[in-house]
Amino acid sequence: MAMLWKFMRVAKYSKTPLSPKVKVRGIPTHSRHSSSKSAPSDFAASAPSSNTVELLGKSYPQDDYSNVTEKILSKVGKNLHNRKHHPLWLIKEQVKEHFYKHYVGRRGTPLFSVYDSLSPVVTVQQNFDSLLIPQNHASRRREDNYYLNRDHMLRAHTSAHQWDLIRSGLDAFLAVGDVYRRDTVDNTHYPVFHQMEGVRLFSCHELFSSVRDGEGLQLFEQGHRTAHKQECHTMEAVRLVEFNLKQVLTKLMAHIFGDGLQVRWVDCSFPFTHPSFEMEINFQGEWMEVLGCGVMEQQLVNSAGAQDKIGWAFGLGLERLAMILYDIPDIRLFWSEDERFLKQFIGPHIWQKIKFQPLSRHPPLINDISFWLPSETYCQNDFYDLVRTIGGDLIEKVVLVDEFTHPKTKKVSHCYRIVYRHPERTLTQDEVHHIHQAIEESAVRELGVEGRF
Repeated sequence: MAMLWKFMRVAKYSKTPLSPKVKVRGIPTHSRHSSSKSAPSDFAASAPSSNTVELLGKSYPQDDYSNVTEKILSKVGKNLHNRKHHPLWLIKEQVKEHFYKHYVGRRGTPLFSVYDSLSPVVTVQQNFDSLLIPQNHASRRREDNYYLNRDHMLRAHTSAHQWDLIRSGLDAFLAVGDVYRRDTVDNTHYPVFHQMEGVRLFSCHELFSSVRDGEGLQLFEQGHRTAHKQECHTMEAVRLVEFNLKQVLTKLMAHIFGDGLQVRWVDCSFPFTHPSFEMEINFQGEWMEVLGCGVMEQQLVNSAGAQDKIGWAFGLGLERLAMILYDIPDIRLFWSEDERFLKQFIGPHIWQKIKFQPLSRHPPLINDISFWLPSETYCQNDFYDLVRTIGGDLIEKVVLVDEFTHPKTKKVSHCYRIVYRHPERTLTQDEVHHIHQAIEESAVRELGVEGRF
C-alpha cells in the first residue's frame, strides 16, 4: 500500500544500464482482470542494435531515466507467488482462502476478488501520480526504483493497481505480484519481492447498517484535516473503517500464525493517509513489522469514480510472512531451484505445518573493498546494485564498515565488507576472487570512484 510505506530512502541510481537493446521474451501482458494462472518464462538477450527494451511483448524506448539491468529483467515473469507449492504460493493461498471463507457477498460468492497475474510493467502515473505521491517525493527518484524510461517502470508496489481496479467498479479486492526496488543487501532485502494489496470500500449503508440508531450518520462532512481524520470524513465513519480494518487484519494474522499471537499497532499517520498504521507481531520475543494499512485518501477514491464511498487499504510482504511462518533465514532461498528446498513445502494441504530444515550450512567468504568517492555523483544504492548485478545471489550481505574523510584533501573514503556465501554449496576463494575483482573494476569504471585496492 503505497501511501503507507515509508519511501524516504534517498540514494543515487546505478549507472549500469542495459545494453543498447535488450530483448526479453516471456509471458504476454495480462489484462487487469486476468486469471490466477501463471505462464512460463523464457528470457533471452539479443545483440545490441537500438536503444529499446522489449519486455512482455511490448517495446520501450530507453532514455536518460532508464536504469533497469539485465539481471533484474531476468526475474520478470518468474511469478513465484503462482508457482504451486512454493512457500510464497502457500502464503498467498492461505490469505485467499481466509478472505474467501470469512467475507461473503449477498449471493454467497466471495466478497473479495483476487488478481495475481497483473503485469509488473506500469506507468509512472500508475505507480505514483494516481496515489497522490508528490512530484518531489524521494520515493520517485531513480535511486529507489527500476525505470524502463521516464514514463514506464517496474512497479515498486502493488498499490500501482489500486486506482485502475477501483475505477473498474471493484469495491473489495486483493492484488498480488512481484515488486521491484533498489535497496540494501542483506538476508532480508532483495531487489525483487512480492506484495499483496487489499482494498475495501463501503457505502453509507454498508458501514452504518449494524450501528444502533445509525440512520442519521454520514460518511462525509466539510471540516478540517487532523491527525485523526481527513477533512471530508466524519469522525464516526473514520472510526468504523479503522475498527473494521484492524479487526480484519488481526483475524488474518491469527489465522496464519495461530491463536495467542500478540499484535500491536504503530501509528504512522503523518504525512499521508489519516489515520494509518503499521502492524507488528511478536514472534519469538521480538516485535516484527508485517504490514502497513490505513484509511484511504478520499481524493484517490473520488478520482477513481467512487465518490460516495469510503475505504481502507493494506499492503503486506509475502516474503516477510513466509520467513516468519516457515523459519526461512535468507530471502535468497525463495529463488532457489534446489529440490532440497522446494520439496520441503509440498504437502497435502496449504495449512500443513512446515518448519524449514536448513540445507548444509556453507561457510562465508569475506572480502573488503575500499575507494575514494567522487565529489558529488556517488551514492550507496549505486554500489549495492552494481554488486548485485555482478555477484548475483552469491552475495549475502554488503555492509559499510568504515567511512573516512582525509584531513587535508577532504576526500571521503568508504570501506565495504562483502559477504559471499552460496546457499547450496561451498564457494572457493578462487571464484570469489574473480567476482570481487570484477566488482572493483566496475566500481571504478561505472561509479567514478578511485580504488584503494
